[in-house]
Amino acid sequence: MNMDTEPPRVGAALQALRASRGLSLDDLSKRAGVSKSMLSQIERNQANPTVAVVWRLANALGVEMGELLGGERAATPAIETVPAHATPGLTSPDGLCKLRILGPIELAGQFEWYELSVQAGGLLDSHAHEPGSREHLSVLTGSLEVTAQGVTSRLKAGETARYAVDGPHAIRNVGKSAATALLVVLHP
Repeated sequence: MNMDTEPPRVGAALQALRASRGLSLDDLSKRAGVSKSMLSQIERNQANPTVAVVWRLANALGVEMGELLGGERAATPAIETVPAHATPGLTSPDGLCKLRILGPIELAGQFEWYELSVQAGGLLDSHAHEPGSREHLSVLTGSLEVTAQGVTSRLKAGETARYAVDGPHAIRNVGKSAATALLVVLHP
């Protein structure tokens, strides 16, 4: 029987699992009931968690304890389901636009997609992305107005706009009711 003299280091596994779910240290801290400082120390291999802490972290991340302890990685499921409450989101400064981040964290900066909800009067004003970037906006309900490269176009439900976003651009709801859309960003 081979006995290791050191306990398993769970830092890298914890960090990778947390990142793959788009969770901040604060998010995981709240879900697992483990302090942010303890999580940070575990991820940097400066602390080894107790069995109770590993159990709480595994439950919060939806994995088996062995996956955190460096054992055999669980088989990748044929279908990975992300619950609605685990889908990260952003809100515009005016509070009238909400983006749900639908794409996996590992594709950020390459290919991103969002569910966009814009209340009447809402504005999503964006700075330039890197040269060659494009957005594809498909309106599902309501209507939205897109401005890019000094040109403005109004879209109604069922229509898609494709436009360069290497300059300032904006999406606005000038209608009287809420609008929803899918927004895809392609980076070069």
